[in-house]
Amino acid sequence: MNTPAVTHPSAPALPAQFPRRVLLAVSGLTPQIVTETLYALAADEFDPFVPTEVHLITSAEGARRAELSLLSDDLGWFHKLCEDYHLPGVKFDASHIHVMRDAHGQPMNDIRSPADNRAAADFITAQVRAITADSGCALHASIAGGRKTMGFYLGYALSLFGRPQDRLSHVLVSEPFESSYDFFYPTPTAGCYKPVPANWPTPPWHRSRWQKYRLSACATACPPSCWRVWPASTTPWPPPGLRWHRPI
Repeated sequence: MNTPAVTHPSAPALPAQFPRRVLLAVSGLTPQIVTETLYALAADEFDPFVPTEVHLITSAEGARRAELSLLSDDLGWFHKLCEDYHLPGVKFDASHIHVMRDAHGQPMNDIRSPADNRAAADFITAQVRAITADSGCALHASIAGGRKTMGFYLGYALSLFGRPQDRLSHVLVSEPFESSYDFFYPTPTAGCYKPVPANWPTPPWHRSRWQKYRLSACATACPPSCWRVWPASTTPWPPPGLRWHRPI
């Protein structure tokens, strides 16, 4: 008697190994979150993630600012980042900027009322559901920008639709860069780069993976223009540096 061979499903691929890789971010009036997150993901020494496409959920005014600062010929910080760090083929244009709609289908300028919150939750959830419906895609969601409710809705939607290959992250930028409208990412001419761990809590979501990055200036031994990602073996980490919580 011939026993049929038993095949076991292969282990899920790492996010960076998926043919389609999406960075989905929420933002309000600070589109810098796109380039800060993209830099942090691509510069990860141990687990780099370079998306094939970037999508942004924002308000009507946030969309205008994003197009001006990230995509315009005058500023174009997104294109500068891709050129500086040799990230070819990352798709991000005006069609990837998704303006939230209110209950009447009109573009939202802000989230101010319970009705606005319900509409924003539905809009963000629909975006996450559509992306995660593609089994050949790895989604990285950034909750760093926009209203706190926007980050909550994005994280909650990922807890519902997230798969083993999906990730969630938050980026913090230290003073004096946090309040600077001119800072979009550490440029290569600014200095050196090495990595440092940070012990951040992990959300109790069994299907999500949590990463948290912190972008800030080097230790006082370096000039203010120098940026680095400190070695993982550095204990304690020097104040301040780039820090992250490795995915579990």
